[in-house]
Amino acid sequence: MGLLVLGSLAGAGSASADGDDVHHQGGAVATLDGLKTFDSARIHTGDGKTKSVSAGLFEMNVQGGGRLQTYCIDIHNPTQNKAKYLETPWGQTSLGTNEDAGKILWILRNSYPQAGDLNALAQKSGAGQLSPKTAAAGTQVAIWRFSDGAKVEAKNAQAEKLADWLEAQAQNLQEPKTSLTLGPNAVSGKSGEKLGPVTVHTDADKVSVAADAGIAAGVKVTDKDGQPVTSAVNGTELYFDVPAGTADGTASLSAKTTTQVPVGRAFASASKSQTQILAGSTESTVTATATANWAKKGAIPSVTAEKNCTAGGIDVTVSNAGDSDFTFELAGAEHTVAGGDSKTVTVPVGEDEAYDITVTGPNGFSERFQGVLDCETQGTPPPGTSGGGETPPSTPSPSPSDDTAGGTTGDTTGGTSGETTGGTTGGTTGGGDLAVTGSSSATPMIAGVAVALVAAGGAAMFFLRRKKAAGR
Repeated sequence: MGLLVLGSLAGAGSASADGDDVHHQGGAVATLDGLKTFDSARIHTGDGKTKSVSAGLFEMNVQGGGRLQTYCIDIHNPTQNKAKYLETPWGQTSLGTNEDAGKILWILRNSYPQAGDLNALAQKSGAGQLSPKTAAAGTQVAIWRFSDGAKVEAKNAQAEKLADWLEAQAQNLQEPKTSLTLGPNAVSGKSGEKLGPVTVHTDADKVSVAADAGIAAGVKVTDKDGQPVTSAVNGTELYFDVPAGTADGTASLSAKTTTQVPVGRAFASASKSQTQILAGSTESTVTATATANWAKKGAIPSVTAEKNCTAGGIDVTVSNAGDSDFTFELAGAEHTVAGGDSKTVTVPVGEDEAYDITVTGPNGFSERFQGVLDCETQGTPPPGTSGGGETPPSTPSPSPSDDTAGGTTGDTTGGTSGETTGGTTGGTTGGGDLAVTGSSSATPMIAGVAVALVAAGGAAMFFLRRKKAAGR
């Protein structure tokens, strides 16, 4: 019965894994495809014991086209099968309060897969000889030492030498630019004005810009001089040009480009799945959208939201470009924003908790924001505490199930945070999905085994009773 209940809970978890982070500011959106190139490592836990894990490269499929390679920066959390990931600023992850975040970026730029010549990398690091799987493992181990403060070592001697060298050489670098975001992604104003600006932030050479279908007649996307805009570069300011007399309404625009997502960008999941950091990217499609609300008079609201890891919640900012007050309800409380003003309300959210926040107002106004607040690793002190002591790490959660992700030797149960139950030598998988904790392709098998066990138990009780009855 316990297995049956577990299977039901796992199935329920898969629904939330498909949730969207509404009003995502832009960038790459990708789906986890599993741990692909990895070897073994060993974590020393706070109770004096060790746990075996698989350490290496995950791969993701980008929505719209493209593929990413990532390392884990959240060792004690599990991955979720087919979890959706969103390109996310460092400040909205555990990297935001990590003084060594820039050293992780240095490791990514100077190790595998960015350093594709493994012979040269082995010679430089004193590792002797490296394969893709040992190079990936050594790189992941070095990253964990900075991302999680973990006491971890690679089981392979060459991978361990690489990890030690990367740790010793790492230097703090600045966070890389976003692939593509628009800020703010919601504006408002009166008809007869240009609403904005909405600023383009991108690492790409150029992005295309277009008004979305259904835009009101006469409304155009322009620059500050009112000239139509169909392409933009980093720093371009966009406006919604709304002619006077246009009926009250709303519109949106989209920016889009195909580019290699910058190495070092963080990827946070839309469900509870371990945070990742980008190690490599093919040409990938990235998009961002922005909306505008306008009216002739009265309150004209717009709403944005973003994670605030320092405060432990979601900052919801309501702006009012109108000429009268706007009263709204948020998290069970009523708030008022005067015309021409804005107000930010931080909605508390627990670490690792899902949030579903809705702002409601008069005349059916409603804006909804969903996601998961994942700002800490278990080696990171909570916001507001001193960093003087080491937080005892807990036992790592299994990432994949007992299935090996195709083509590897050993009996591997771990993604980057999973336990290894056998003597795996690691490997590079050639395909197949990673079965994971919380929601897994193994769930039907678990349920089937549970049914069989319950049936067998029932049969045993039946025969036992018959035997007792015969002996009376």
